Formats: sequence, C-alpha cells, structure tokens
Amino acid sequence: MKEIVFTRNSGWIPNVIREDGELKLMLGAGADANHEPRTFTFSIGEAHLAVIREDLARHLLLWSAVLPLCDDAGTRGRLDENAAGALLDPILLAAPADVDALFRRIRWDRSRLIAHGADIGLLERGQPCAAMRTATETSNGKRAQEYHANRRRAERGAVLGPLDTAILKYTGQYLHGSTVPRRMPNAVDPALLPQVMRVIATAEQACAGMRIDRDPRRGNRATDKRDWARMETTVQAAVRRAHAELVDDAVRTVSFLMCAEAVDRARHAPVQDDEEAAGHRADPGGSARKTALVFTDDKGAEKKWLRDGPRTATAEFWEFVGDRSAADNEVFTIEDEEMGEGIQLHFYADSLARITTLRKGEGGSDPEYRVEYSLVDGMGGYRNLVSAFVRGGCAALEQHGPWMSDVAEFERARRRRDAR
Repeated sequence: MKEIVFTRNSGWIPNVIREDGELKLMLGAGADANHEPRTFTFSIGEAHLAVIREDLARHLLLWSAVLPLCDDAGTRGRLDENAAGALLDPILLAAPADVDALFRRIRWDRSRLIAHGADIGLLERGQPCAAMRTATETSNGKRAQEYHANRRRAERGAVLGPLDTAILKYTGQYLHGSTVPRRMPNAVDPALLPQVMRVIATAEQACAGMRIDRDPRRGNRATDKRDWARMETTVQAAVRRAHAELVDDAVRTVSFLMCAEAVDRARHAPVQDDEEAAGHRADPGGSARKTALVFTDDKGAEKKWLRDGPRTATAEFWEFVGDRSAADNEVFTIEDEEMGEGIQLHFYADSLARITTLRKGEGGSDPEYRVEYSLVDGMGGYRNLVSAFVRGGCAALEQHGPWMSDVAEFERARRRRDAR
C-alpha cells in the first residue's frame, strides 16, 4: 500500500511516500519505450524527511543530483538505488561547504535548479547552496531555456547586444534557433521595437519582388533551394550594410524570417498562379502554342492536357511532376504527338533532351528521331525550357542551347560542369 507522506504543490518536485511501512522518495523522470512517464523510488530515513519538509533548497538539490541516475536507467532499466541513497546524507545533512564540494564531483541537472530560481552566477562559481537561497517552489522552464540558449551562443563566441536579443525575440528564435521564425512584436521591449522594425524594413526592401518558387522535383510542397539561397544572401548583405553592429545570429534570423515567409506564400499559392506570377504564361493566341500534350514519367504514368481545359500546360505538368517525382522516378517527358516532337527532363543529371521526329515509321520501318541534349541551370532553367516548349515547340528552345546531338560530347560537358 502506498501513502503520500509529504508533497509540495508544484510540478514534478519529488514526493515522499510510505510504501509497506518504508519511507521512500518518489520522482517522475524520463519516459518508457511507449513514451509514458517513468516513476522511480528509493528509500530514505526520518532525518531525511525532516530536511525535505523544512528546506526547499536541499530538496531541490537532491532532486537535481538524482535526475542523472534516472537518465542512466533509460526507458527500461532500474534506478541504481544504492547510488541514489548514497546522495542523501551528503546533500541533506552535510554542511553547505561539503555540499558545494560534492556538487563539484558529481553529475547534476543544472537546468532544474535554474528553473526553480537558483542564482546563475553563484551556480557557475561552484556555490550551489548559496545559489539556492533564491529558490522558488514554482518552476520557470523558460528561464532554464534562456540560460542554455545563452550558453550555446557563448560557446560559439556570440555575444548578444540589446538589439540582437530583441530581434531574436521578435522572430521567436531567442530560445531555439531551429524554430521556424514568425513575427512576435509583443515579445520585444517596447523601447527597442522601433529599432527592430527598422531592421525588418531593411530586409523587406532588399528582397522586394524576389520569390522562392516551388520545386516539384522534390514534391508538391518543396521549394527551390537556389531561390532560398539567393534571397538569404541578398537580405543578409543588405542588413549587414545598414546595421553593421548586429551579430551574425541576428542577421541570420532576419533572413530566415524573410525566406520562411516567402516559402509560406509559395506553398499556399495555386500552381497556376505561381506560373503566371513568374511570367511563364504565354499569350494564348500565339500560333505555335501547343493545343494537346501528353505527360509521362519513368514509371509508365501518363496524363493528357488539352488547351481548352481550365489550367495551363505548365501548371498541369508541374503538378504531375510534384505528384510523381521520387528518388527512383526522375525522368519526365512532354510530348506533342500531332507535331511529332517532345522534351525529356532528366532531373538526376540537370539536363534536358529535345526530340524531333524526322521521319514517321511506315511500312513496318522504325521512325527516325533527332535527339539533342542541353544542360539545365536548376529549377528556374527547367521552368523556362518547359514554358518555351509549350509556347513554340522544339524550335522555341533553340535560344536556350547550346544543343548537342553527340552523346559523348554532352557527357564531357556535363562532367566539366559538375567538376566546377
């Protein structure tokens, strides 16, 4: 039978229980293989209970020293009760100087003490007992997160000024640099907010008109890494010129914000609108514009497009690519059967082939084709080539060369490009 003997009314601070007549400290820590919280217990004495009841600081110090033992137990192991019990007298009953000396020799959970109000300066000087004079029963997890975030920055040599800190808080990246940034003006000291907004305005002006387009080669929600890098470089250069006092962390978080917002716009825009905004839709009255096309991939899937449909050929094709593209499916074809011409996109090699029928197969003979290859400069290059083919067929691709009919010559050109 389990009876709670003593508990503090705050969070996860360990309780004292009586189980089968024996006093034990009970604490929750970590999780099991099913991600459920684990509970550990170990025996204590009446003298230990008396200190735990009266001295919050010693209670918290014991907790921080036992937590690493719980971590050692993992998802299935048992708590080393002998090691846990060996901490009781040295932490709960010893003189403060001896406790401080013990904490210089053992592992302990610093963040737990900081969350409960420990003086950070005294902790770092090896005086945990004195540091816990400011301890509170209520936990403030954000305080511990800020401490660890600042330690990580200090290890990298990054020292934040007031404006740097304000910018990181504005983007929500002060605690976690990998968090997707967003605009949080209420997180900033009102006195610093105007300066923050001037930095943001510099970034917005620098990337005005720039886009991060989708990259259907990697799926329907993927976006172009080159576009991201281009916007990132542009914004960082502009912010560094205008605000030279900012540290790299602050400059990076502003460029991250601009890029993340551009990606969000791209992902929520219809594919057809994305094409039109990028200037890829041609005059539908053009005489050479395609009227019917067939899209295929390397797995045998096929999709037909007709000019009198509701969407453009480029929008339909890139949606087809986004739905079908995969690591083992990187070759896509657009064919105009009526005109006897088409293009084949090789995403694995950043290349494209244009194929023209020179002679149709008749009387059992095979048709004759002219196949020419060209290198492609990223997703933007593919978009331009697909759009040009839709507007004017293979003839419209001439200006996008050079085109090589010799496969060996093309392979040499591709190797030279890749070597660069």
